[in-house]
Amino acid sequence: MQRRRIAEYLHLEKLCTRLIHHRFFCDPPYADVPKPRRDKSERKPYVTPVTELIRRARKEREARKAHPVRMLEDPPHNGLLVPELVHVAHRVYLARESLLSGVAKLLASIPLLICKFCPEVHVGRVGHGIRTCNGPESSTRSATHVWRKGGVHNVVFFPKCFHLHDRVGNARVTHKEKHHVPRIPAILELCIQAGVDLDKYPTKRRTKPVYSVEGRIVDFEEGMMEDDDEQMMTTEKRTTVVRSDCCSVHDLDLKQTSTATMESWFQMLAGVKELMGKYSAWTCGFCPEVQVGPKGHKVRNCRATKHPARDGQHAWQEARIEDLIGPNYVWHVGNLDGPPLENSLKRYYGKAPAVVELCVHGGAAIPDEYQSMMRVDVVPPGRDEVDIVA
Repeated sequence: MQRRRIAEYLHLEKLCTRLIHHRFFCDPPYADVPKPRRDKSERKPYVTPVTELIRRARKEREARKAHPVRMLEDPPHNGLLVPELVHVAHRVYLARESLLSGVAKLLASIPLLICKFCPEVHVGRVGHGIRTCNGPESSTRSATHVWRKGGVHNVVFFPKCFHLHDRVGNARVTHKEKHHVPRIPAILELCIQAGVDLDKYPTKRRTKPVYSVEGRIVDFEEGMMEDDDEQMMTTEKRTTVVRSDCCSVHDLDLKQTSTATMESWFQMLAGVKELMGKYSAWTCGFCPEVQVGPKGHKVRNCRATKHPARDGQHAWQEARIEDLIGPNYVWHVGNLDGPPLENSLKRYYGKAPAVVELCVHGGAAIPDEYQSMMRVDVVPPGRDEVDIVA
């Protein structure tokens, strides 16, 4: 009996040791940072559970069977704008413009480096020494990064999608149309579909809802030109009002610019999240391709895993906000003029979106949302203390 208890105790102690080792040494130290997919053949996680998607599809089929011809009532599915989100779309559009302007001004004073062979970004005068490069011939360099100067597009990534002139009547771009339809940033397309009017990218605005005839969209509206002209004038007036409330980075010092840029970042994120609650956005489950609209496009340009079985077509699923706004997470540096980050101490370093890291070094306060992620309360040990701490 005593031997059995001793064996059980030793077994329990072994399990606890494994659990502690897995918790503190195997899991990444920045668990609150979105983890990249370990295997590129794995599909992205679904936003909505598959069972819920099946339930929605079954409910839609039943409604279509019960009412083959019906008028769609809820915007934006019926082709109309969501009135309460029009000003949100303008706010997001102006916040993005202010963000890009602020980042460009900050980069004139704060250095930004990018790796020559991979998408790694670093804010600092000297690149970090953390060996995470997965670019060409990285094994010959022991995964060490090769640094060079970066620009505005390296701070925040805005993937592009096809612009839809009629988001309801012609919602899917075909493979033959891929060279004739312009591609614009997906966040810009989201703003246009939600109510922002740009002369360069015209879009059809309706005043009457469309009909669904056995699943096909039919538009019986007439006299669009007069309504379009009136709505365009109204939109221009609304744009002028929104501009007065948006953050501006002109004629500001470095700290004020950093604070205004940080506010534009959070304003843009909040607005996009609100818009995506009503306006659909899609992403491929295996590649970074995105499309804003009721459905994904039909262009066969997917080159991810198993694409030959799909004939190059994308495996569309609901998009997350990170699919439309790439934050480019970087390692947090306490001092731009300090020594480079060491690979042996990477478990003690935090991370943050590049735009947040840039604004913090410009003088903006660290947001509460990123306190834990940036590990501001962790003091990395010295070289002579690593063995003692480990």
